[in-house]
Amino acid sequence: MGWFERNIVEPGKLPLLLALISFVLTFLITRVITRLIRAGKGPFGNVSSGGVHVHHVVPGVILTIVGGFGAVAGGQYGFGSALAAVVFGIGAGLVLDEFALVLHLADVYWTPDGRKSVEMVVLTASLVGLLLIGFSPLGVNDLNEDQEQNRAVALVTVLANFLFALIALFKGKVRLAVLGVIIPLVALVAALRLARPTSPWAKRFYRNRPRARARSALRSYRHDRRWVTPSRAFHDWLGGAPDPEPARSLERR
Repeated sequence: MGWFERNIVEPGKLPLLLALISFVLTFLITRVITRLIRAGKGPFGNVSSGGVHVHHVVPGVILTIVGGFGAVAGGQYGFGSALAAVVFGIGAGLVLDEFALVLHLADVYWTPDGRKSVEMVVLTASLVGLLLIGFSPLGVNDLNEDQEQNRAVALVTVLANFLFALIALFKGKVRLAVLGVIIPLVALVAALRLARPTSPWAKRFYRNRPRARARSALRSYRHDRRWVTPSRAFHDWLGGAPDPEPARSLERR
């Protein structure tokens, strides 16, 4: 209890913890329900209004807006801020569970493209978890007391970490770039490594460097061969395996 009070309650992180818990639980419960609907089991069914299927991203957006504004108004302490955090987490869980639908503007929930929703949920939960345990964006938490008093040092640190993350992004390493915003060392490593062959960086700087293009393609091939299959298996276990063939636009579960 002492650790919880000292590291969660006193710094005002309780709303963040509640938002993370409600976010993860909402995603997991939603996936269980959609799998039951897809299998034709249980009392659940799709929600329709006037013949139009209402995706759960719709109430998710509403809850996210309500919870977000409530959290801003409620501050870091009190029952109101805790309730707003829970509402926000539920809304965010519903929205990101259909992130692929918003991205493609098509019903791709049970298609291979639908895995992007699971990827986004896992990435978001990981980032919030890092913030919860004490990591600060752009590495500002790595400054000591003397450096914190020096605005120039803090500004240079923030800009340098942001630059590393931006380079990683242009090199096609999206996940590492996002994680690098929270963990500067990740962004630095991603910025120094070879770019993926289809990235803007490779198209711009490897155009006249055949050896660099070949090494980039080989490394990308080896990486995908090593990690894509386990990653897909994990996403299918967590979110459900996609249909063997593309689903029709109005079919979901």
